[in-house]
Amino acid sequence: MTDRPLTLMAVHAHPDDEATGTGGILAQYAAEGIRTVLVTCTDGGCGDGPGGVKPGEPGHDPAAVARMRRKELEASCEVLKISDLETLDYADSGMMGWPGNDAPGSFWRTPVEEGAARLAELMRHYRPDVVVTYDENGFYGHPDHIQANRITMAALELTGLTPKVYWTTAPRSMMERFGEVMREFGEDMPEPDPAEAAASAEIGLPDDEITTWVDTTAFSGQKFDALAAHASQGENIFFLKMGKERFGMLMGMETFVRVRDTTGAPVPENDLFAGLR
Repeated sequence: MTDRPLTLMAVHAHPDDEATGTGGILAQYAAEGIRTVLVTCTDGGCGDGPGGVKPGEPGHDPAAVARMRRKELEASCEVLKISDLETLDYADSGMMGWPGNDAPGSFWRTPVEEGAARLAELMRHYRPDVVVTYDENGFYGHPDHIQANRITMAALELTGLTPKVYWTTAPRSMMERFGEVMREFGEDMPEPDPAEAAASAEIGLPDDEITTWVDTTAFSGQKFDALAAHASQGENIFFLKMGKERFGMLMGMETFVRVRDTTGAPVPENDLFAGLR
């Protein structure tokens, strides 16, 4: 045993991603005295600008949006009590098929080995016991999420470190509840076309394939406040519409698939650090 604190590293694509899928574990483990390291890979420049102006519309300034979102990210980290924030500051690539995918300096266009080398330096510095990122499809096919997965797994190979590794996911039962609540709060939402509906049905995993269920309900207020810190993107953050109590009921459980482990801790588990303490 050493005096080094147990360390969680979460690798996310954009400012606000840290709160959506992992805000609960980041707040909970920080409260338990675990060092929490957030690596944010892009600058978020493809987010909404002031007044809700969208990328590509007149008046949208990606550099100004990135500066604004950096301040929001720092505020979110304060809410979640994140120990260390590291930013790689690649250009936000936008959604799949957007022009930003191929823009110079975009994260999606960056060679995996380049991003992995930078992330590997951070891993060597922090020596995380647990690493969390997205699955190989970036949960829902976002190019920057996919790239975050790629550089994370490549960085682990470069370092030779052997932390427990998790990919964020959602149980299909929860996705069904999301759909019900979204219809409740967005009655005027258009019906998706069959292709979109089929793609949505493939998001997440069957409940029995989830390895790790962490009940972070006690920290759902912090998670909500962390999302609210990203006020410039409020139009896109559906969860803020439901209020704290409903949010806690729906978003209190955070779920993961364990993809690397040397502890032998049995699954299903309710603690990312099972076998480490």
